[in-house]
Amino acid sequence: MMKFRFRRQGADPQREKLKQELFAFNKTVEHGFPNQPSALAFDPELRIMAIGTRSGAVKIYGAPGVEFTGLHRDMTTVTQMHFLPGQGRLLTLLDDSSLHLWEIIHRNGCAHLEEALSFQPPGRPGFDGASGPPSLTRVTVVLLIAAGDMAALGTEGGSIFFLDVPTLTLLEGQTLGPDEVLRSVPDDYRCGKALGPVEALQGHLRDPTKILIGYSRGLLVIWNQAAQCADRVFLGNQLESLCWERGGGTLVSSHSDGSYAVWSADTGSSPTTQPVVATTPYGPFPCKAINKILWRSCQSGGHFIIFSGGMPRASYGDRHCVSVLQAETLVTLDFTSRIIDFFTVHSTRPEDEFDEPQALAVLLEEELVVLDLQTPGWPAVPAPYLAPLHSSAITCSAHVANVPAKLWARIVSAGEQQSPQPASSSLSWPITGGRNLAQEPSQRGLLLTGHEDGTVRFWDASGVALRPLYKLSTAGLFQTDCEHADSLAQATEDDWPPFRKVGCFDPYSDDPRLGVQKVALCKYTAQMVVAGTAGQVLVLELSDAPSEQAVSVASVDLLQDREGFTWKGHERLSPRTGPLPWPTGFQPRVLVQCLPPAAVTAVTLHTEWSLVAFGTSHGFGLFDYQRKSPVLARCTLHPNDSLAMEGPLSRVKSLKKSLRQSFRRIRKSRVSGKKRAANTNSKLQEANAQLAEQACPHDVEMTPVQRRIEPRSADDSLSGVVRCLYFADTFLRDAAHHGPTMWAGTNSGSVFAYALEVPAAAAGGEKRPERAVEAVLGKEVQLMHRAPVVAIAVLDGRGRPLPEPYEASRDLAQAPDMQGGHAVLIASEEQFKVFTLPKVSAKTKFKLTAHEGCRVRKVALATFASVACEDYAETCLACLTNLGDVHVFSVPGLRPQVHYSCIRKEDISGIASCVFTRHGQGFYLISPSEFERFSLSARNITEPLCSLDISWPRDATHASYELCESPKLSQANGTPGIVLAPRSHDGSPSPVHSKGADTPEPPEATLSPVSIDSATSADTTLDTTGDVTVEDVKDFMGSSEESEKNLRNLAEDEARACAILIK
Repeated sequence: MMKFRFRRQGADPQREKLKQELFAFNKTVEHGFPNQPSALAFDPELRIMAIGTRSGAVKIYGAPGVEFTGLHRDMTTVTQMHFLPGQGRLLTLLDDSSLHLWEIIHRNGCAHLEEALSFQPPGRPGFDGASGPPSLTRVTVVLLIAAGDMAALGTEGGSIFFLDVPTLTLLEGQTLGPDEVLRSVPDDYRCGKALGPVEALQGHLRDPTKILIGYSRGLLVIWNQAAQCADRVFLGNQLESLCWERGGGTLVSSHSDGSYAVWSADTGSSPTTQPVVATTPYGPFPCKAINKILWRSCQSGGHFIIFSGGMPRASYGDRHCVSVLQAETLVTLDFTSRIIDFFTVHSTRPEDEFDEPQALAVLLEEELVVLDLQTPGWPAVPAPYLAPLHSSAITCSAHVANVPAKLWARIVSAGEQQSPQPASSSLSWPITGGRNLAQEPSQRGLLLTGHEDGTVRFWDASGVALRPLYKLSTAGLFQTDCEHADSLAQATEDDWPPFRKVGCFDPYSDDPRLGVQKVALCKYTAQMVVAGTAGQVLVLELSDAPSEQAVSVASVDLLQDREGFTWKGHERLSPRTGPLPWPTGFQPRVLVQCLPPAAVTAVTLHTEWSLVAFGTSHGFGLFDYQRKSPVLARCTLHPNDSLAMEGPLSRVKSLKKSLRQSFRRIRKSRVSGKKRAANTNSKLQEANAQLAEQACPHDVEMTPVQRRIEPRSADDSLSGVVRCLYFADTFLRDAAHHGPTMWAGTNSGSVFAYALEVPAAAAGGEKRPERAVEAVLGKEVQLMHRAPVVAIAVLDGRGRPLPEPYEASRDLAQAPDMQGGHAVLIASEEQFKVFTLPKVSAKTKFKLTAHEGCRVRKVALATFASVACEDYAETCLACLTNLGDVHVFSVPGLRPQVHYSCIRKEDISGIASCVFTRHGQGFYLISPSEFERFSLSARNITEPLCSLDISWPRDATHASYELCESPKLSQANGTPGIVLAPRSHDGSPSPVHSKGADTPEPPEATLSPVSIDSATSADTTLDTTGDVTVEDVKDFMGSSEESEKNLRNLAEDEARACAILIK
């Protein structure tokens, strides 16, 4: 007879309703710079800008907070984009020559970007231009004419097709073939048998019947569409790009040999064969091609010529440059990444006689730079969004919620002093289209990112636009080898070309040891700690004035003279001696150097006690930065832990040992797998499962089958890595007296709890007395399976997390309950467990790995406020697993509430970079330059809410194209987008291969004890290490059977999709 253990009755409807009011999963906005941009467009009437990417994404930006995102179904490179001016419509050309029409549609008071129509060129029966009608081969250039109602498509075969834009259909009988053009061209202008591909198309601002056509072999034709003949013909070198001056009297061509030519196209003048001006600006030696050129007229007479490329091939062929020439002034803008495209913000009204450019926007592969062309010196305009997060590679991140207004103002002020704007510059950010409808954020949020070059950047993460506030650099404290070389390089560089470094993308680090590994900020005292790759731990304090002072240096030996260990990794960084100048902002007060100088893996700061704790792969230390003296050092190394002595930058790692351990793990997993599979029979299991379903009442939930978890070996490499550190005022020695404690968790499942003797500050005083702090080991816990400890948190008598330093003493949060018994929550990679204090006896637990088959990667305590009741909130435990799923558990009951699929399990770096906020949101990197923001809270959501004033009427023809929106899909890099199923011309929906986000049903849960409290005191974010480990990579390496199964599933999906298409 089968036996079942019944856990609880069916789900409580009241609790299910409450969960819907508390929890909801949404991917809301992408912060940062689009990954791998490939196309650029600007609408001068609406003042909005579009960027297309290689993965098929379309992003439209206006004023800060005005953002639209879409995604092409095929995820093909976007090669060109063109706005229909003033209409809120965008025409995109993909790498497969398909055209797509996007529209900004207003629905429910907000605007959304949706794909309305698509056009796939017909097949290619023969070679373009051969006998028979010309076929539409690869489209090389697109020109919108007749106010955007018609588009001219230049092709690789030299033909020009015309497209009706509102319906995206070819206009029959209007195709302009190369033969027809050649018949209108005198014989001495013909450049060989073929004209080559259409390289450029330009329209006349005042006469839409005229088109300027440029063929790659150098022939330029002003074609009169009404008369079907060539008005003027010019012949130059191999063509790269064209620009037609707004009056139509001047055109500029750029060529592959690094030259450009200015031609006169006045109808009154006699036809000329030679250009007015022909020059190679960076000659006379061979130069690279000028890829794009613009001519912009000014009333003052000093016209602008702006072009990209053209640099001397031998000496500066590897530079990425845009040159700006006005009269006698030439500036060569030198960028650090490849130039994608650029445009000027200028007058486009036909009645205006001059362009009068205001700004130049340059889209690069890694950043967007905008220059003010109205101010002498052409300074850069600071961008309110699209900042390159990866100007130096991101190595860690942290979020600070509810930042006080005073600290916020001080950080903003320090940032403004770092980049003072010229007094004469009056130009603000020129891309200002649309209106941001989102409410002003109720609280200010800071996102801190640590970087490879030793900098920490402060970002305003309160709203949709991630705005840079301030940059802290730690490199000035240390001696590096690159400074002398830089000064020599600058001294030997010539004044010609007149290079000017522009942009902030600089991926090269002076010294890899400068990399920031951990960062923590106290928002009440404006003190922070920054820890790096070479064991450096910096304690800094915000100052409103520059200063010159020496930094105290102290060392802490974490090995404690243990014999048999020799550090083989990198050397420590050498600090500069004597007083050093520090600008306004965070200034270092104390430098603590860990020995050996291994990367810091955990750090925490308690400003009320003036203590900082830090951990590495060798142990952890406690430092009193008020007295500038170490308090404690504890070595956590196992006797066999030799890998910890080699460091991440060492070249002498034991490859044999690594391979040996890998094979042992594989062998062990195969043996245990065979043992488990020996007595299993799939049909028998299915029969048992069906029998269980019939025998078990449907309103009673069974305890799920638990997986068997293999205990980890005690002598595994890197078992001594300190994963988390935590300060708490709680009961450790006995139940009657509480006091300061410090907790440390390691990679081998060990938890150390120390009782601290901290001299109490006088009543009303901020600083404590100068007596020494003492630390005594109070408890030591060893988890059974030796799973790494990810996070530790102490809960008060009401089951709520303890407030941050100074929160309770300054009445900024409710004081913790010190009457009831405290408990400590220990989160390991395999389970969550609550122990009572001070006895440290197990109270409740949840075995995540045994139940779900996954491992914990990130953990945070967060407050979830109810949508229905403003005063109701619950503190819950949010957890991210190695499979990319997010689980939410009640605290302290540890009952599962909801779980969602958030990140692709193959995205190891995305999972490692995830950081939770205190109010149920989170960030993770979907590319080196972009954060995806998501929300687990039904109430606390940060998403774009905006509108756009568009001028075109919603006529009957347009309204017939219905739109069908599908859920957000994930791109190759994890970027979500809106993928649409446009209606075909017969009105039936086109098939779309779409797979919505996998959102499982929330598991049943009973009503657990909840806390009703303000959002400011009810949660704490627990920091965990963000390093990608061998275990992370192992998690994503499936067996060959899994791979074959995935391939079979993929083939079945494709077969089903084909069947749909055939129908």
